[in-house]
Amino acid sequence: MNRFYVIALDVGCAESAVAVLSPSGRVVRRERCATRIPALVDVIERVATPRHLVMEEGSMADWLWRHLRPHVQEAVVSDPRRNHLVARDGDKDDPIDAGKLGLLYQGGFVRRVHHPETLARQEFKQTVLLYHDRVRQRVRQANQVMAMFRECGERISERRFARPEEREALLRSTSLSLLYRAQLRMLWDGYDGMCDQVRTMRRMVIRLAKRESAIRAFVTVPGYKWIRAATFFVCVDTPWRFRNKSALWKYLGIGLERRHSSEGPTYLRVPIEVNRPLKNVVHGAARSAIASGDNPFADQHRRWRDAGLTPRNARRNVARSQATMLWSLWKTGGVYRPEWVGADWMGRAGMSLQTG
Repeated sequence: MNRFYVIALDVGCAESAVAVLSPSGRVVRRERCATRIPALVDVIERVATPRHLVMEEGSMADWLWRHLRPHVQEAVVSDPRRNHLVARDGDKDDPIDAGKLGLLYQGGFVRRVHHPETLARQEFKQTVLLYHDRVRQRVRQANQVMAMFRECGERISERRFARPEEREALLRSTSLSLLYRAQLRMLWDGYDGMCDQVRTMRRMVIRLAKRESAIRAFVTVPGYKWIRAATFFVCVDTPWRFRNKSALWKYLGIGLERRHSSEGPTYLRVPIEVNRPLKNVVHGAARSAIASGDNPFADQHRRWRDAGLTPRNARRNVARSQATMLWSLWKTGGVYRPEWVGADWMGRAGMSLQTG
């Protein structure tokens, strides 16, 4: 039996439902309160200690976790996808959902969502993710322009209209109607705005990245420059989250998970639910290192291809090798050395790494 009270929150923008569970798992109180820190603290302080707080990940979760955790023995943000099937079973409303979440936490069935310890790190993470969002929006705007040209039988690339001074000549060389030309100019205005935001956010990310010693070490690894290194840094947050490199690879989307049932075959597959920007970064870094050719990771790729691996699996192995190198440099505070690629250099150097 648990020896603590559980306070479960079902968070809403204006109002949150609170369920308090006794150490035996019985719901002893339900109430609603405003989603404001003073109101929530008042509810929490009226629960006997020791008390644990649990809520689901959402847009307000980091703000609540950061302000409420000093008032409880433990504050946990859980993955709502893991809780989804249980939450759908039986009656459903906010107080009932809060009670179910508390029972899941008491039973040890919630999957925790990691949040950075400091506000500065969280702000850095949001800056990096906003940069990736602006890049996606710029690509979306460019795709809309190219799609409009294809509708009129013209196939062009983004390079043809990336420079504003070349666009009028491009329009004159086509047979587009006046209406289409007006729509294209509107789309180009949006495209130019996204390009300006991407450049601004890129400068901001690089300025923040240069302050971190770990990122300065990451950019010495082939395939990683400031944006990729910063993305790896803020998404992983701390190397001590992972007990081994296999757990790190799964989080990055380059590990394998096993599927097996009864007498059927065993399947290995790449995880589906992953951090997409982070997965794109590690795969992009592998492609860059392989394309440059003059580094140990490209040599690894050639050896794996010669051994009969498919291009995809060989590239994934390179991504794993690079990620392991970054993880090792981060944990030890060391510097990148090409001769360490693919070797158990930490063991040979006599370094004992304790995972947290």
